[in-house]
Amino acid sequence: IGLPLFALDKRAAITDRRRVPERTLLALAAAGAAPAMIVLSGIIRHKTRKQPFATLLRLIALAQAAVLIAVIARALL
Repeated sequence: IGLPLFALDKRAAITDRRRVPERTLLALAAAGAAPAMIVLSGIIRHKTRKQPFATLLRLIALAQAAVLIAVIARALL
């Protein structure tokens, strides 16, 4: 759900229509879409310099990576 809404927000920005709230996009990122949203932001050039959104998106992805590493490390022990 995160990626289509992210792309929809980009389209809304271009066509000057109602946007998807950043809070919603960040919630979807926190639900697991952060890595894909980072990749997509570079491809469609959306919110790449928008602060604090870009920083928060990267922090969410970093936290998700840390949790994944911890889960894998625990499973290997």
